[in-house]
Amino acid sequence: MEQTFDISEEVRGGVPIVSVSGEIDVATAPGLREQLQGLVAAGHATVVVDLLGVTFLDSTALGVLVGALKRCREAGGDLRLVIAEPRILKVFEITGLTEVFTITPTIDEARSK
Repeated sequence: MEQTFDISEEVRGGVPIVSVSGEIDVATAPGLREQLQGLVAAGHATVVVDLLGVTFLDSTALGVLVGALKRCREAGGDLRLVIAEPRILKVFEITGLTEVFTITPTIDEARSK
């Protein structure tokens, strides 16, 4: 069964929230990279990435998120991740990225960090 991949974006309280669903892999990660680069280029230093609908992510996805985090921090902001699924969170724990990213279980928590 093919997973559908989708990215949507909304702004709440001046903070852009990028919601991703489906699988983020070598085929879909470039779309996420483009979306995040566009937001930082448009002057949004802090971005929330909602990964609540993500069912799988690979090393390409991690690379995109780390690159976006670097761009946000260079702009004086942060890239905050919303993750509640234990399997997805485990990928960040295994790679040590829980020490690098601000990770919260809800969008509201991510916005207020």
